[in-house]
Amino acid sequence: MSNLSPPSVLEDVGQIKAPGFFEKLMDIKVGVISLPVYLVLSLIVIFAAKTGNLPNDIIGGFAVIMVMGVILSELGMKLPILRNIGGPAILALMVPSFLVYWQVLPPSVMDSVTTLMKKANFLYLYIAILVCGSMLGMHRQTLINGITRIFIPMIVGTAVAVATGLLVGVALGYSVHHTIFYIIVPIICGGVGEGILPLSIAYSGILGQEAGTFVAQMIPAAVIGNVVAIIAAGLLKRLGENKPEYSGDGVLVKSSENLANMPSAADKPIDFSIMGAGLLMACSFFIVGTVLAHFIGIPGPIIMILAAATAKSLKIIPEKLETGAFQLYKFIAGNLTWPLMVGLGMLYVPIKDVAAIISLPYVLTCIAIVVSMIISGFYVGKFINMYPIEAAIVTGCRGGLGGTGDVAILSAANRMSLMPFAQISTRIGGAATVIAATILLQMWH
Repeated sequence: MSNLSPPSVLEDVGQIKAPGFFEKLMDIKVGVISLPVYLVLSLIVIFAAKTGNLPNDIIGGFAVIMVMGVILSELGMKLPILRNIGGPAILALMVPSFLVYWQVLPPSVMDSVTTLMKKANFLYLYIAILVCGSMLGMHRQTLINGITRIFIPMIVGTAVAVATGLLVGVALGYSVHHTIFYIIVPIICGGVGEGILPLSIAYSGILGQEAGTFVAQMIPAAVIGNVVAIIAAGLLKRLGENKPEYSGDGVLVKSSENLANMPSAADKPIDFSIMGAGLLMACSFFIVGTVLAHFIGIPGPIIMILAAATAKSLKIIPEKLETGAFQLYKFIAGNLTWPLMVGLGMLYVPIKDVAAIISLPYVLTCIAIVVSMIISGFYVGKFINMYPIEAAIVTGCRGGLGGTGDVAILSAANRMSLMPFAQISTRIGGAATVIAATILLQMWH
């Protein structure tokens, strides 16, 4: 009888389980999704778009921005140089904008994303969830200290930006009038919807030209300023990693109290059952702002922030609901930020307008305005017991595209918890800029 025995079952199983080509592919990730799975999902969306069967609703819109957001953010995190200057935000915002400019995207894609972003107002839902969730999840004293101090770097930063912009703009050949009204003001006016559009109407009434003419002249400065602020936020994030003494890791104000040992919403276990209540909280605060805006003339998002801050300060909201709002904010910020940026890039960053007016002196002037504002925020924050990195980032949000810019800048810095302070800086600073610019232009003419 032979001593040779057949291979054991364990050896057969070991051979079967040996990793093959497909297993290796499955180990390659696009975000958290395996590459083959991502490719299948992408092909489904592409096929539907090409055949005109992509749903023209929030389902189709989410499918498009999720597919693009996942791959662009992954590339931004991996590519050299870009990963250190806010690459995910830059790629997620700018690549879709170029695709629209080159007319690469099918009409069904544009229709679905427009429905999601504009008709369904996904941007404001996102901001409402982030503002309410981050505020209600903060330590109460941290919130109070931040709101009372944020105006100092905001005011100083604005003054420094105006002075620097005038010096650089005039030195590079622009008139004082053009530098103020068509470069500086568009950058710090609070974005397109709340800043440039009201300004264009005011300019039209004063100067007697079509409002659309002024929109096309002002948007390029806002877009360039926003990109500069994103890159600066990425660099500030890197500085905070190398110099931790300058960074609060998302906390704006230094505190003499030992807040680290105090319980907060971040310490609670995840509870999906209370996230729905958090969504209702965010929607309710936003509706409060919308309703009261018609009676008191203050922009709705600002009222929403003040209402949430008041509720937190007075301890009106039950702790469980605060936790639900905070946990929903963490989920949304962690999963929908880059897809949202794709939608913003497709609809709110007009490369055509930027390309028509861009020049080296123009870009240098925009850079000088934003960089000077951020540097002033860094040093003022340091002086008034704020974390310099966080103070600089929030001040830099003055140079963004309103809510769009806040999302892009804070995501590049990985500090979405600063959204309430960024919104205050952007909205209040922007509204004050619109009013001051209108009065100044009226006096000028």
